[in-house]
Amino acid sequence: MSCSSNTYFGMPTRRLAAATAAAAVSVLGLLPAANAQADTGATTGKAGAVVLRTDLDVSLLNKTVSAPLSVVLNDVHAPATASKTALSATVDGVDGGRPFNVLRADVATARAAADKQRAEGYSNLVNAQVHVPGLAAVPLITVEQVTSKAVCAVGKRPTAHSNLLGSVSVLGQKVTLRTSGTTTVDVPSLGQVRLDLSRTATTSRTAAATALNLKVSVNPLKLNVSEVEGQVTLARATCESPGAAAVEPSPSVGSQTKPEPKPEHLAETGGSSATPYLVAGGALLLAVGGGAVVLARRRRAAATSGDAA
Repeated sequence: MSCSSNTYFGMPTRRLAAATAAAAVSVLGLLPAANAQADTGATTGKAGAVVLRTDLDVSLLNKTVSAPLSVVLNDVHAPATASKTALSATVDGVDGGRPFNVLRADVATARAAADKQRAEGYSNLVNAQVHVPGLAAVPLITVEQVTSKAVCAVGKRPTAHSNLLGSVSVLGQKVTLRTSGTTTVDVPSLGQVRLDLSRTATTSRTAAATALNLKVSVNPLKLNVSEVEGQVTLARATCESPGAAAVEPSPSVGSQTKPEPKPEHLAETGGSSATPYLVAGGALLLAVGGGAVVLARRRRAAATSGDAA
């Protein structure tokens, strides 16, 4: 009889426990999803560098054509490095169509690197000469060394720097460049070149540095070339800071009613908009569990009394 009573009263107790667990699942299922945010990770920064870029128009003596001269040496974007020291180009109608060297240098390096913490662009020219069509014997510009560097790091202000070391010659004439502003070089029978030294620009997330920017207007009157106009850029570097972590709100589940405004102090205590629901759910689970325990005790007491009788 005793064994039978234990079996009989044990089953309802297990059922009550199962019911309690089911109630817990139901309550938790009704809770609206917290405003959880998925961290997709910070984005990688951007960086670039170029040793030489020309944007020139070449007019021929016979005026039958105006040929563009757009060439680039060591134009890289992160992550990349280039180290080429010579660049040749051909312009139709100039010097019988033979190629000419736009740039020659002992060192011509461009480097760009970027990750989620830092982005850096760097370019360097050493003992470099730049030529344009019609001026094969006279370099447009000769420089001993120019460098540019742009750095963008997370949490820091972007920086941009350019340096010019040693002497500079323009159209065969040695010139002294100012640290800021524009220097103009006029050469009779050849033309005019305006030079901007160390041009830099920064914003809250980007930086750019150009060692030398030349505005060219020359009239060589040789090799069927009457005029060359445009711009030449030497040693440019750029960067953009890595972005902050992107977050996406998870979809809400359950009630679609507008949630109550979140108290500001919850950010410090670790609370969220789901806290009231969790508290109510916890109270309900305690009540259900307590009821199950009381009921089980009463049945056990009744069984004991029956056995005694």
